[in-house]
Amino acid sequence: MNAPLRTDATWRALVLGLPWLWLLLLGLAPLGLAVAISFGTASEGAPPYDPPLAWSADGLRVAPSLESYALVVGDDLYVVAFFNSLRVAGLATLLCLAIGYPMALAIARAPAPRRPLLLLFVMLPFWTSFLVRVYAWTTLLRPTGIINTALLAAGAIDAPLELFASEPAMLIGIVYSYLPFMVLPLALSIERVDPDVLAAAADLGARPRTVLLRILVPLTWPGIVAGSALVFVPAAGEFVIPDLLGPSDTPMIGRILWNEFFANRDWPAASMIAVLLLVVLVLPVAAIQRAAARAERGVR
Repeated sequence: MNAPLRTDATWRALVLGLPWLWLLLLGLAPLGLAVAISFGTASEGAPPYDPPLAWSADGLRVAPSLESYALVVGDDLYVVAFFNSLRVAGLATLLCLAIGYPMALAIARAPAPRRPLLLLFVMLPFWTSFLVRVYAWTTLLRPTGIINTALLAAGAIDAPLELFASEPAMLIGIVYSYLPFMVLPLALSIERVDPDVLAAAADLGARPRTVLLRILVPLTWPGIVAGSALVFVPAAGEFVIPDLLGPSDTPMIGRILWNEFFANRDWPAASMIAVLLLVVLVLPVAAIQRAAARAERGVR
């Protein structure tokens, strides 16, 4: 009797231990390394920083530095970049939600045989390289691109529109790239809602707008939170889209992180930016997810 129990416990520990080991090696360990480097000092060596903890002939040297963190207080560029990145990510998340919710509703309420095909259409852009998809928008949005050329040929405009290298172009690229991350959780969440609940509300006299805002949206709130987190977190640290489509005079935290790491070779500053960005993003998202979980339990 005891042998099967020990076997089950061993398999359970193995099944649970492998994911935790994966998270430790590829999640917590790199994060701990970034935190340690952020307390180092930039240097001309290889790697280009002096670690806060190091062994030498005299023993363990402990020399943490707050120089990188002082940059946030002393240089407004980092504050402005954080604000710009969070603002653009927030706008992109709202646009993805406004576009993705009707798409998810259509997918979830479509006949069952058609849903896999509709989901395939949502995922189809991922079959192409992310960089190629973003770079294709430069061909569309340039003054001599396809959109301006077509509008000029149709006589709709007299001069090319300033679409390229602008914040709207950057938002278009982010929404296009991350919209599937909003649609998929929403479609799954809407599909779990019993259609009879919505039909009962309509039979009792509720208008379609009331059914949507007062019943369907609260019931799918966990999907809204999950999709918003999947869009907002990577969009806030995005580098490729702002660099290819965004204005060059708007500082973004992803671009500054790239410059600090590769151009300036200031690894402590780059690590500091990465750590602060993680704190700024993870803590609010975790709080919102906890609130969504409590709301879901309350609905049940």
